[in-house]
Amino acid sequence: MARVVSFGEIMMRLATPNFLRFVQTKSFDVTYAGAEANVAVSLANFGLEASFVTKLPKNEFGIAVLRYLRQYNVDTSHIIFGEGRLGVYFLETGYSQRPSKVIYDRANSVFALSKPEEYDWDRIFDNADWFHFTGITPALGDNLVQACLDALKKAKEKGITVSCDLNYRAKLWSQEKARQVMSQLVKYVDVLFANEEDAEKVFGIKADESNVVEGKLSLKGYEQVCRRLKERFGFKKVAISLRESIVANLNGWSGVLLDGDDFYSAKQYTVHIVDRVGAGDSFSAGIIYGFLTGMKPQETLEFAVAASCLKHTVVGDFNEVTLDEVKSLMKGSGSGRVVR
Repeated sequence: MARVVSFGEIMMRLATPNFLRFVQTKSFDVTYAGAEANVAVSLANFGLEASFVTKLPKNEFGIAVLRYLRQYNVDTSHIIFGEGRLGVYFLETGYSQRPSKVIYDRANSVFALSKPEEYDWDRIFDNADWFHFTGITPALGDNLVQACLDALKKAKEKGITVSCDLNYRAKLWSQEKARQVMSQLVKYVDVLFANEEDAEKVFGIKADESNVVEGKLSLKGYEQVCRRLKERFGFKKVAISLRESIVANLNGWSGVLLDGDDFYSAKQYTVHIVDRVGAGDSFSAGIIYGFLTGMKPQETLEFAVAASCLKHTVVGDFNEVTLDEVKSLMKGSGSGRVVR
């Protein structure tokens, strides 16, 4: 069984119920989430050994996160604890023409203040096959840039495949800072993930004949983006999820993959959205799963797009779907008829 290690922050997610706005709600639904944890849960659900590395507060919230992850069979043995607070993010789910909104309360969290030397990457990577991180982690501070760099160097030393999701967050750092830092970190990356905007915002590489705001995406344009990313940084594979936003709860969803010199595009789904947060992470997890289990590139991409399509129908960041459900959708069973 392949072993995947992911590294990043997990936060308390406080979401307004029933599409209420922040100014209306009198309560919040509590779950726990973070980009790298979302990937670990997806992979564990699909039957791989997934280890999540982070730092949690030494209090009841830290215990709650630990228990939350363990119910999904995620390996938590490399999580460290210390004094401090758990990061929080608030979610207001949009509908129709009203977009979703996220407010972060994660500054000076116990993870954001963690020190590079607290992570024993030699031990963490014992028997690991794949390491995954995102651009969110180094955006939290120079200390975490160094922690990521330490992890990347050790992963390369041990011959571990490395993937990165650019995951640009304007609320965490500027495009200039992201470009400076990520240009250094991705030198160690084999497989790059991005959404339809990330490459432009982080590396200034824009898809021709596309307008993300208007929901117009060109496959030819994104093939050019993939090839330019590979040419600049030497990635072995580049996968980009493609979202055509019609309104907040109705999107077109697909993806593309450059594997070596070969370019692939996937079937597009029309998705009526329950919760879109975490969809990109489920796409990344699908790509990782496909390649680790020997799927061919086209099948890997179709698996990733189908898995992340289903994620849009699940409340919470985690993609709580089974392998059989993903494979059923890949075969065309997407009518939503009752399964009896």
